[in-house]
Amino acid sequence: MSASVELIDISKTYDGSRTPAVSGVSLALEERAITAIMGPSGGGKSTLLNLIAALDRPTSGGVTVAGQRVERLSESAAARFRRANVGLIFQFFHLLDDLPVIDNVAIPASLAGVPTRDARSRATQLLEQLGLGEVANRYPATLSGGQRQRVAIARAVINRPAILLADEPTGALDSVNGAAVLGLFAELNRAGQTIVLVTHDAYLAERVAHRTVQLIDGRIADDSSLKVAA
Repeated sequence: MSASVELIDISKTYDGSRTPAVSGVSLALEERAITAIMGPSGGGKSTLLNLIAALDRPTSGGVTVAGQRVERLSESAAARFRRANVGLIFQFFHLLDDLPVIDNVAIPASLAGVPTRDARSRATQLLEQLGLGEVANRYPATLSGGQRQRVAIARAVINRPAILLADEPTGALDSVNGAAVLGLFAELNRAGQTIVLVTHDAYLAERVAHRTVQLIDGRIADDSSLKVAA
């Protein structure tokens, strides 16, 4: 299995800090696998995700995603790369409250140059696939937390990205909606999606991840393959 993401001795130190957020991390993350990045708060998990997404640049080292050295990209090129290759799911959804659900989902496709009619058609198909067809014309504020998370997932995968990155995707959800999102990740992965999860949720990792990487103080403390439960 080839690598979808390769990190080569990356470190990240923010201005004003003497301690690196990420220090000397090397990882190769396989295509079509789910990798869980775990560890205590402040351990570097979200920083690592931002480096993979080209939302931030390493102080040193290289980051290759879908065959592209992303730390070498300009800001505009990085934005284009994300639109074409990376789906992002945030803990608190980041949906636009003044747009209906279908337009929230269609935005990344429209930004990538897909005609509006085609973007909305693809969004409709995804919403129906995720059991959200009946809320397509509603606004995010009228939805439950689980529904909003599924809308965020639909938005993240509309451009069929090479890799899906999720930062604490169940952190704001109750157990029922968290279990629903867990099932969605498993379904997406069975369809061939590469997924990297940042999570504190050991149950989520045990149920869906093929591999778990523990980050403590910006360094890899453990890297283990898991047997995903049926």
